[in-house]
Amino acid sequence: MTARPEPTAPTIDGGRLAAWMDASGLPGAGAPAEVRYISGGSQNEIFEVRRGDARMALRKPPPTAVPARDDGIRREWRVLSALGETDVPHARAIALCDDAEVLGRPFYLMGFLDGWSPMGHQDGLAEPFRSDPGARADLAYELVGGAARLARVDWQGVGLGGFGRPAGFHDRQVGRWLSFWEKAGGRGDIEGMDVATGWLGRHRPLDFVPGVMHGDYQFANVMFAHGTPGRLAAIVDWEMSTIGDPKLDLAWALRDWPPAGAPASAGYISLAGMPERDRLVEHYAEVSGRQVDDFDYYLVLARWKLAIVLEQGFRNAGDDPVLQSFGPTVRELMRSAAELAESTGYGRGAS
Repeated sequence: MTARPEPTAPTIDGGRLAAWMDASGLPGAGAPAEVRYISGGSQNEIFEVRRGDARMALRKPPPTAVPARDDGIRREWRVLSALGETDVPHARAIALCDDAEVLGRPFYLMGFLDGWSPMGHQDGLAEPFRSDPGARADLAYELVGGAARLARVDWQGVGLGGFGRPAGFHDRQVGRWLSFWEKAGGRGDIEGMDVATGWLGRHRPLDFVPGVMHGDYQFANVMFAHGTPGRLAAIVDWEMSTIGDPKLDLAWALRDWPPAGAPASAGYISLAGMPERDRLVEHYAEVSGRQVDDFDYYLVLARWKLAIVLEQGFRNAGDDPVLQSFGPTVRELMRSAAELAESTGYGRGAS
């Protein structure tokens, strides 16, 4: 058999980048731009950029990305810029280039983050957390605390007015996501789909206080500082952010968290040694100042939405084994959403 050639890492023109940086008055004037590819995919590419003593990260869509990704880069930049004076851990916004003539697509520069990502380690944990379960509680509290601090941001005060459509946010959820299900040709035999959908259609949260919402908040989209105690270095990957309901970020992060006494694992990260879900929800309430008596509503919504997201991938899996594996996960998520909907004592009928 002939081995497949290794894919060539994406590159960018360091000379053109340096010229643009000089024209923009950015650090490292006159020095060459040393560029190293870090990671990427169909959505965005990330590069490390060094100029003199300056170290930055560059984020841009790949050349083949759909044009809408350019708007996504601009949205990410707007959020990072707005968070500059807040206590939300994030990469420092440095500069946006909206001119596709420079590198082929719009891009932005941000501060380089010196930390570790759960996606780059076995069991999702770097040392010493992997070998010391007793040190892991801080990671969970920091994850939830980051969402809580984001929920406290005065979104209008930091210039994010018009960034989303908070009015009617929950009224739109069921219809909007059902349209995605139908476009994907979702399977008609998914147990719990009708139950969870009907329950969400009849219920609303006890209150709705709009705020900055990350949109995909989980261990995969944060970075931690090296060493102990566990400390959140930054929330990353803001392409799904909007002004919506921040408590959905909490539910998204905890949707797979096992109940007390269940096996302590959730997909790509080991949860052994981490606090129980109820304690983390309490911590969110303490830090954010928001009530969490209606958390079950958000948990049903998060599981239901993720099932729809994964069904879209499954229906377009082709020969991709990763996407094919979404099939049974969709069934599990939808069944768990329906079971929670039927068992929760929370809720009031929609008016």
